[in-house]
Formats: sequence, C-alpha cells, structure tokens
Amino acid sequence: MAKKQFKAESKRLLDLMINSIYTHQEIFLRELISNASDAIDKLAYLALTDQNVGLNREDFAIDLRVDKKLGLLTVSDNGIGMSQEEMEQNLGTIAKSGSFQFKKELDKNNASDVDIIGQFGVGFYSAFMVADTVTVLSRKYGETEGHMWQSSGTDGYTVSPCEKTTVGTDVILKLKADTEDEKYSRFLEQFELQNLVKKYSDYIRYPIRMEMEKSRRKETPEGETDDPDKTPEYETYTEVTTLNSMVPVWQKAKKDVTDEEYDSFYRDKFYDYEKPLAHIAVSVEGAVTYKALLYIPAKAPFDFYTKDYKKGLQLYSSGVMIMDRCEDLIPDYFRFVRGVVDTADLSLNISREMLQHNRQLTIISNNLEKKIRAELLDMQKDRRADYEKFFAAFGRQIKFGIASDYGMHKDQLQDLLLFYSAKEKKQITLKEYVDAMPEAQKHIYFAAGETLSRLEQLPQYQRLSDKGFDVLFMTEDVDEFIPRTLMTYAEKDFRNLSTDDLDLSTDEEKKAAEEAAAAWKDGLEFFKTTLDGKIIRAEVSPDLGSHPVCLIPDGGMSFEMEKYFQKVNPEMAMKVEKVLQINPEHPVLKKLRTLITEDPEQAKRYAQILYAQALILADLPIEDASAYTDLICGMMA
Repeated sequence: MAKKQFKAESKRLLDLMINSIYTHQEIFLRELISNASDAIDKLAYLALTDQNVGLNREDFAIDLRVDKKLGLLTVSDNGIGMSQEEMEQNLGTIAKSGSFQFKKELDKNNASDVDIIGQFGVGFYSAFMVADTVTVLSRKYGETEGHMWQSSGTDGYTVSPCEKTTVGTDVILKLKADTEDEKYSRFLEQFELQNLVKKYSDYIRYPIRMEMEKSRRKETPEGETDDPDKTPEYETYTEVTTLNSMVPVWQKAKKDVTDEEYDSFYRDKFYDYEKPLAHIAVSVEGAVTYKALLYIPAKAPFDFYTKDYKKGLQLYSSGVMIMDRCEDLIPDYFRFVRGVVDTADLSLNISREMLQHNRQLTIISNNLEKKIRAELLDMQKDRRADYEKFFAAFGRQIKFGIASDYGMHKDQLQDLLLFYSAKEKKQITLKEYVDAMPEAQKHIYFAAGETLSRLEQLPQYQRLSDKGFDVLFMTEDVDEFIPRTLMTYAEKDFRNLSTDDLDLSTDEEKKAAEEAAAAWKDGLEFFKTTLDGKIIRAEVSPDLGSHPVCLIPDGGMSFEMEKYFQKVNPEMAMKVEKVLQINPEHPVLKKLRTLITEDPEQAKRYAQILYAQALILADLPIEDASAYTDLICGMMA
C-alpha cells in the first residue's frame, strides 16, 4: 500500500512534538489514556439517545496490555472508534483533533456538561518519544469494518482495512530498544505502568485495567492439616486489576466525605505522616467552574525556606493531571498550601504541560487566596492552638509576604500576624494588642532582638512596663521590616524602643530633660571625647528607668537591621552610628559628674565601663573583651 505523508508541515512539527514539547517521556501514557477516555465519552453520550449502542456506563473501560517478548504496549478502549476518513483527518494531520470538533458540535446543542480533554490533537504523537512504530486499530460505532493506521514517525503513515471484531480503538506501541541513556523497556513493567496511571490518570472516570502478576499463599490440600513448623509456600497468579480510583475525593459533596477521609487523602497524596491542620474544599460554578481541595500542613518541609522548595498546586483537567506544581494558582506568601485544582475551563496550547497565563488561572488563584485567608482567620479565632502551631511553622512566610513587593499585600496579611506580648507572655495579634491598649497609650511599641530575655533587659522597656504599656517582642530577622512596611495599624503608628521617640514624657518631664541636658553639656562632651570614634554623640534621656546608660542607633536603621544586612551581604552592609544615652538621675552618673572634675582619669574608666555595659544591653559585641576585663579588675584592685 502507498505511504502517505503527514500534512501541516508534519515532519517539522512531529520532530518538535517528539523532542521539544514534552519534557518527560512518561507523559505519553497519560495522553493515550486521555484520548481513550474521550472516545468512551463520545459513545457514552451517544448511548443516551441511541438504544442500539447496548452499553451502560459501567460497561466502558480502558485496558493496558503488555507483551514483553515483542516489546509491545497496547492501550485499548471500547469507545466510539474511528472510520478511515477520521483516521486520515485526526491522525494524518497533526494538530487536528476529533475531540475538538466533537466539542464544537456539542456546544451547538448547549451540551456543555460533557468534558473532552484532548482538544488539540497533539498528545497522540507523544507516543513516538518511546516507540519506533505506532499502530492504531479502530472500528467506528455503526460500521462493520475496521481500519489500521501505522507510522514510524516523520516518514509518513499508511491506512488499510483490517479485521476488528469490536467497536473501539487499540493503540499498539513497538517500544524503542534500550540505550545507555534511556530504558524504554521500563514501560513494559507492571509496577511502572501502575505508578504512571496512579500519578497522571488516577481520576479518569472509567476503569483502567491491566492483568497484574500477584503472589498468594498456597492453600493446604483438602484433607491435610496445616503444619505450624513448615515454611509456608507461595504461588504466583495473574488477575485483571483496576489501577485507578476513578472518583476523586474533591469531586464528592462535602456531606459525603468525613474528616478522616480528607486527612487520609492528604497523607497518601502528599506523603505526610502528620495530619493537616485544616482542609478547604471548594466548588465553584460561574465564569470559571472548578473544584479544589486545599490543605494547610502541620509542619514545614525540611527544605521549605530554601531555594530548592517548589510551590504550587496540582492542576487537573477533567481528572487528568496537567501539572504537578502549578505555581500560578497560589501566591508566594501562601506557598505552604498543598492541594489540587480540577477544572475543564483551561486554555491549553499545543501541550497539556504548557499552560498559557490566562484569565481563568488568575480568577481561580484570586478566589483560592481569599479562601485560604478566611480559613486561617477562622482557625485563629476558633482553634487558637492549631493556629499558633501553623504560625510557628509558616509565620515567617507570612512576614516575608508583607515585607516583599513594597508592601503590596500588607492589607491581606497583617491580621494573620502573631507577635509575643511582653505583658501577656504569649503570642497575640495586632488587633488584640490594639484592643487591649490603655486609653493613654498612643502608639504600638515593639522591640526587635535575638531573644526574649535580651529584650526584657532593654532600659526603655522598663519605663513602658511601669506605665502599663505592652511591648511586642520580635525575635526573627524579618520582624523589624514588618512595622516599617505596615507603618500603621488601626490608625496607630509603630514605635521602636531602640530608635524612636517613645512619646512618654509629659511637658514637665521634657522641660526637666532639657535642663538636665544643659547642665550636662560638658559631661556629654566628655563622653564623646573619651569614647572617641565609638559614639557619634551622647545625650540625656528620660526613658531609661533604673538603668544608667543605653545605646541607640543614629538615624533610621537599627542595630538589628545592621546585623541582618551584615549576614546577608557583609561587603555592602552599612555601619550604624551609635548614640550613648545617659540617665542623669542615676547614682553612677552623679558620681561620674563629680569625677570629671576631681579625677578625670578615673572618670574616663567609668565612661569606658558604662559604654561596655550599654553594648551588652544592646546585645552588641564588646570590641575588646580583654581590655574590658582588665578595666574591671583595675577598678576592683
């Protein structure tokens, strides 16, 4: 018979199909099974109005058959089949799809409830990634004769009559020989095929069957008794097994699924031994119709905060997995969410692997973002222990979401934050902090540092505590960026204990501080001269409580931010100038003021010791620990 050439620049396009479009060879099985499902859909739809079809929905199936000796893998269906003309149109012209034409005809009759997966007619050719020769035997419903289409790739194809006793299609692949780089024979192994069906086609609505080799214990012959000391014997047998589960849990009504079933699906699907903190089942019909099942894990994966972690939800189209991690479905600040989205409303280009950035995905993503936020707020309100567990695992990601993109997402995320309350001795939200503020308190006070114990030692904290004002302690490196990004919450601005005016002094106290500064003018200059190069200036402060001194940064950047940038990029890190604040009412400062006149050398030693103490309180390293210890010993001698 004469060999025919492909149309539509087929040689070039087929070469592109085999070598470029699909990134994983295993995709071929997903495509062939999807095509088989489409063919069954067509006949099942026809059976609704044509009594001669003689098949019920439970009669349809997809069968996989393996012949290891000949290196053959067959995918068979009992769907609508193809005529000779349809073979020419659908298989002879790449990017021509019978499914797409069928969907157009259905749309004319408003039959939008029938899902057809393969709408561009290219998935079939992925078979040439693994096969030297592809043979298609098909008999169309209503015809008595079958036809065979055969091709070895870009050199063309043949179509000829053949005998076929049943309606449907068999796609027979003669697999390529193994090479050093590729082992094509793995697609003849039952467990490889079983795993691929489970991975990509588990939710195809028809059973996908294959004869599986299994093992069982031999039965004791009739009339004999079991010998407990005898090693049991086993035998091998074969059994036709359904490989797919068909009905995904996310397609079921919420009332028909228990929490245990939702949790079990999560553990099996995402290989997490710990049950999730929450699940979110979503079913939407409208401009975009989709179902989703999302999970909030109880703990972060080991690589979650590394560049190796890949975010994204599993994306399905009519039960067929399109992408294992679709990043476009989830914002980065909710990257911890695991789950699946299933929709037929996708604009696909030439491959199911390659999705356009389209309006449908944007709509789904925006809706899911709102659902996730609402679920987290409900957990925060009704299941506080679970929420605190969540925040311990993923709170940093929420904070990164606020600090990134110039604060674009702060309004969505600020109510999800938790910080340690120095007054309540527990984690609280910003709303809880503001609601508990005394009437006299004007600002939200916070302090950033490495540990809670260090922050409790800050001189400024003592004065705030004495006034009954709460302070939010922030101990993660990203924390200090949060108030700077939010700027205000509930019309209250943030004040940093280490850098900002705490606005605590009365007019009388301010006047007293000014008078003290004037009286201490020479003493302040003495500190600056003695600590030459270590501080930019010395000043009087009314906010030190019982402490004699403290250090604050000059300008907007705090010591904690300086440490952060030192870690991130030491070469580009900026140096923060230090300001020494003194408490003129403290006995040590009164003593030092006298020594400045009576014993300047002793006063210099006092100044050095007070500066070292201020470094310790600020959680900064002492530049010369040996000199400091010598200084202390000298004072004690």
